[in-house]
Amino acid sequence: MLAKRIIPCLDCDLAVPQGRVVKGVEFKKIRYAGVPWELASRYYREGADEIVFLDITASSDRRETMYNVIRKTAENVFVPLAVGGGIKSLEDVRGVFVAGADKVTVNTTALKRPEVISEIAGEYGSQACVVAIDAKRRDAPSEGRITVPTPQGESWFEASFYGGREFSGVDALAWAMEAEALGAGEILLTSMDRDGTYDGFDIPLTQAVSDRVRIPVIASGGCGSPDDIFEVFSRTGASAALAASIFHYNEWGVDAVKRYLAEKGVHVRI
Repeated sequence: MLAKRIIPCLDCDLAVPQGRVVKGVEFKKIRYAGVPWELASRYYREGADEIVFLDITASSDRRETMYNVIRKTAENVFVPLAVGGGIKSLEDVRGVFVAGADKVTVNTTALKRPEVISEIAGEYGSQACVVAIDAKRRDAPSEGRITVPTPQGESWFEASFYGGREFSGVDALAWAMEAEALGAGEILLTSMDRDGTYDGFDIPLTQAVSDRVRIPVIASGGCGSPDDIFEVFSRTGASAALAASIFHYNEWGVDAVKRYLAEKGVHVRI
């Protein structure tokens, strides 16, 4: 049995020279959390299985700042590092790998130019390509959409891009299946409705995607406690749980979360 993974996520605002980690609620209400490589080093010492960096500003003039963040992190952190935000080409991918990353996550570029998934997978292998899907629940089912039973009724989920600022009209579940077919090695699935709320993961959304793809699904959005992580592992096929707020603000350590899960019978790496 493969161990379930615990993945801290660092949303990086690169408006300052060294970058800073921030966290929002439903992709808004941003607040400061810390210095990227300092937080990453702490999570590595606590036993994180991987660490995700997302450049939430994602402008080309700040690309070198992100490279520097990854370089400084990779000096002392020896778990897989995944980097996303503003990845537009194989040149961008090459840059983050040279800086020390192991994976890239793509969202906006993949929605606009899906063949980039095959390009990355072809050059570096599927394991290096994570497709991030930021999904928003929509109440009114539309023709051609995959509907999901939710507490709010039959719903479908729309994939967003540009950091949740715009919506694509694309069905998130159908997009996950297409991304897999194009060569994606993992899906990083974020519920925009749950992001930063501490209300727990979106179980119907996570299960619906997990049921439809064979590649690993990373559940994201809404984690408020180890109970939420236990629930998403118990009730869905998610391979990993991503969290930010509970780690950034010292509510829980990665090691404490893993001990809790192990006591509940979840197979994790201690």
